[in-house]
Amino acid sequence: MILAMRGRAVTFPRRPLVMGIVNITDDSFSGDGSLQIERAIGIARNHVTAGADIIDLGGESARTNRTEISAEEESARVLPFLGRFEECYEGNRPIDEMQIFPPLLSINTWRSKVARLTLRVGGHLLNDMSALATNENARIAAMYGAGLVIMHSIGLPKQRHTHILYADILRILDDFFDLQINRAMAAGVAREAIVLDPGIDFAKQKMDNLRIYRELKSVQRFDRPILLPVSRKTVIGDVLGIAEPSDRDAGTIACVVAGTLRGASIFRVHNVRAVVQALRTIYPIVNGPSDLLGTTGVLT
Repeated sequence: MILAMRGRAVTFPRRPLVMGIVNITDDSFSGDGSLQIERAIGIARNHVTAGADIIDLGGESARTNRTEISAEEESARVLPFLGRFEECYEGNRPIDEMQIFPPLLSINTWRSKVARLTLRVGGHLLNDMSALATNENARIAAMYGAGLVIMHSIGLPKQRHTHILYADILRILDDFFDLQINRAMAAGVAREAIVLDPGIDFAKQKMDNLRIYRELKSVQRFDRPILLPVSRKTVIGDVLGIAEPSDRDAGTIACVVAGTLRGASIFRVHNVRAVVQALRTIYPIVNGPSDLLGTTGVLT
């Protein structure tokens, strides 16, 4: 399986990719965001040093109890970072032969205007949290040859949907991805450029989230990389009784290990160092010591 993105390609199977979160916001749910560009670059650089394969850049919190910002403000937050992305890795070296280097850049937005403005400047992957309600973001990704993350959710972003109930969340995911993969391809996105995200905590109840973790292998039938944004999620807090997101890293590692054993290809996380170390340990245990000598699988 190949993931092709704007002149770069990653070949699977391989050690799962780690996507380090960089929030240029002042209301991140995990308290790690900042509107200061120098701090954002420093966080990204630390992620890369710790082994991140992808930097996921966002200019607006997904929290539903925070007011939306305008597309203009969101763009103004992230565009300066794009112009300085090389500073996040120049002078660095990969931690081993399997780290993607230079790192890939992911743009995390649901607004088409922001997607268009940012991908025009750079970025390999559009991490679209709109659940592809229209084909516009798919068309923009195709226009710039970027990869596209299709995330499952219900309703518009930035609105609370915790009341949603499903008779069978796996059947819902199956139907959703079948429909939206076809929609994206009809808009010009190559199948090899698509990533699937089951949308943990987005319009789902605790038991829905736990079932997705438990039966993730069912999503593998689409033969596309599966992104799990597991980091410090509400469902972890619910299970452990921990209100503060930054205290949920142990639960995050548990979800990373479970996801790895069930076929996840990418993990979006805050604590990159801990997750990279967990993956560098679990991957050769599962696949054998010869896989320690793998290659990055990146073509330029």
